[in-house]
This record gives sequence, structure tokens and C-alpha cells, in this order.
Amino acid sequence: MTIAPIEVTALPNGLRIVTDPVPTVETVCVGVWVGVGTRHEPAPVNGVAHLLEHMAFKGTRRRTALDIAAEIENVGGHMNAYTSRENTAYYCKVLKEDAGLALDVLADILQHSVLDDAELTRERAVVLQEIGQAHDTPDDIIFDHFQATAYPDQALGRPVLGTPEIVRALGRGDLCRYLDRHYGGRGLVVVASGAITHARFVAMVAEAFAELADRHEPETDRARFVSGEYREPRDLEQVHLLLGFDGVGYHDPDFYAANMLSTVLGGGMSSRLFQEIREKRGLAYSVYTYASAYEDGGLFGVYAGTGEADLSELVPVLADEIAKVARDVGAEEVDRARAQLKASLLMGLESTMGRAEQLGQQLLVYGRPVPVEEMVAKLDAVTPDRVAALADRLFTARPTLAAMGPLSRLEPFDRLARRFAG
Repeated sequence: MTIAPIEVTALPNGLRIVTDPVPTVETVCVGVWVGVGTRHEPAPVNGVAHLLEHMAFKGTRRRTALDIAAEIENVGGHMNAYTSRENTAYYCKVLKEDAGLALDVLADILQHSVLDDAELTRERAVVLQEIGQAHDTPDDIIFDHFQATAYPDQALGRPVLGTPEIVRALGRGDLCRYLDRHYGGRGLVVVASGAITHARFVAMVAEAFAELADRHEPETDRARFVSGEYREPRDLEQVHLLLGFDGVGYHDPDFYAANMLSTVLGGGMSSRLFQEIREKRGLAYSVYTYASAYEDGGLFGVYAGTGEADLSELVPVLADEIAKVARDVGAEEVDRARAQLKASLLMGLESTMGRAEQLGQQLLVYGRPVPVEEMVAKLDAVTPDRVAALADRLFTARPTLAAMGPLSRLEPFDRLARRFAG
């Protein structure tokens, strides 16, 4: 069987169309990735990108909110969306014969949403409940507090959901202005992965998005990581602790090394932190690391959830393990991390949703599809010395700390920060 290649076509209005034919499946994932998110919001309307994502499903000139949901579910498909700090996505997964319907619904909600005031009142209440739920979930909201501390007074540090005060004040005009400014052809990528052909899909998109203007005016300040701390004493059973460092962005030569470092240090049950902190010492039920990349920077974070009695022992051990990885990284653990990352990458390709999301992100970040072979080659090129050198680069600077729970045994921030002084 000959498998058609991934193809990209740009329309005159700047809209990019990407197809990823997968002839062995009977479904297709159709999605639109928009190159703006929380980071592109002015401070007075923080949360508008997320609220707009909700409101897109609440009715168009041709469809009610029920029509939007029912038309996709009537054919057995499903539809969803999400907002992140740098982009927003809307997608449907349907049987191959319903690709045209999925595209028509997506094009309709992104071009013809009425943003009805009554619907806005209801959906604003839903988002306020979502914010309340996040605040009631310590191992969720701690990440927002960490982000705000690492990027103070910056769009990158503001919460995706917004704040209750701002969300209550957001009106239809705010949504319309954000939509008109950012949802233009040059800022959107339409992706189809699955049982689809490129020429047919391009023709469908050109017709469905015929009214889309070419505007796209994202503005944001550059990422400026700041060392600092956030502490919130709460009457909880556990302390939720997040320790982080200035990381690397998508375009950094060490992007793949950062993912390798995260896997070695805290990326699974065989990782250093899991083995030392949970398995050997029993100091935390949950401990892991993550590497978040942005266009111009990134974060390297270490999360741990522990009991109050173990907190004073946990922090020195955590700091010691983080420092150790800068001095010595073994070939065996790097090979294991490489295998984990390759497996995750290749397993993700078994899902048309995963394939579509990867392509949407790649077009927004790099302006092109990145072949799997290229990503695997870059993983193969990462050596133990390179991982150790990156750890030395990241972990010899003052960190940022966010902690929530019973904190009486958490050492002063300056003492903790000195553990990482290079």
C-alpha cells in the first residue's frame, strides 16, 4: 500500500491546510489550531481566550448550541476544544464520510458565532464554577501560583481561566474584539488526519472558510523568568510543593535534551526522584518533573506532594537529587529515557487526534511539519554529557517555589535557594 505524504497548502487569506492521510482507519480528526492563547490577552481581559472558546459552541447564525452538539453526535462523532497559554484548538473526530460535516461545523462556530448575551451570562457562570473548582483542587491551582510567581506582571504568568473579577466583567464586546483581531487566516491552521485526501480537503476548506479575513495581530511581551516564592498555608492533609527553574523554548538547541533530562530526573517509576524519594525513603506519594516549552523560553518544574511531617526531610533530598544530575548522568538511564520518549512519540502516532494535534502545533511553532524521523534523530543525538551540561545550566541558578498546605516545616526560601547557587 502506498501511503500519501503529509501535505501543506496555504490559501490566499493565509490560512494553512495540513493533511495527514492514514488509509488504514475509518475515521478522520478535523481540527483548527489558532496561534493565540492566554499569553496574547491584555491584562484587563485575562480569560477572554478561554471564555471565547466556550462561547464558540453556544450558537451561530445557522445553528443553536443544541444543533452544534447534536449534529456531531448524531453521526457518532465527538467535538471538543481547549485553550493553552500560546494557542487554542477546536476539533472533531468523526467517521470518514462525515469529514465535511465536521469541517462545516468548525468553520461555522469560528466565523459565525453570535455570542448571544443570554448565552454569555450562562457560560460566564460555568467558567466561574470552573475557576472555583480549580481553586478547590490544590494539586491543580498550585501550578497557576507557580506560573504567576515565575512570570510576575507578564501575560505568561496569568491564569488560563482568568480571575473571577475579570470574568464577571467580560462582555460581548470583549469577545468580539478578541475574535476579530486574532481569528484571521494567517493565525489559523486547519488539520485533517485519517481517511482523507489532500486535494478534496483543501477544496472543502477553501469553501468553508471563504469569509475568513487574513488578519492576525498577536502581541505579547518576552518571557522573563523571575526567581521568587509563593506560600499559602492551608489546612490540608498534604503539602503541595512546586520547585522550578528557567527552562528552554521550542527553538532552543537543547529542547530535546530538556525532555530527556525531565525523563531521567522524574519522568517515570524508574526515574531518580521516584526511586529515591518515594521508593527508598517514602517521603512522597507523588513526585515528578516536567519541561514546558514556549516560543521564547520555558520552565523546568519539579512537583511533590508530601505529608507535613516529611516536609523538612523532603526538601534537602529533593535539592540533592536535582544537584546530582548535573554532576553525573549515566548512559544506561539516558538510553532508558530515550526509549521512553521514542515510545511515547510513536504511540501518539497511533491516534488520529494525536497526529492532528502534533501537526497543528508544529505548523504554529515551526511553520512546517516536522518528520518523525527528524525528531527521532534529534533524540538519538542527545548524549549523557549533553544532559548533564543542561542540568548544570538550569539548576545552578536561583529557583522559583510555590507551596500550599501546612507549611510550618518548610525551610526559608533563601536557604532553599542557596542549595542551587552555582
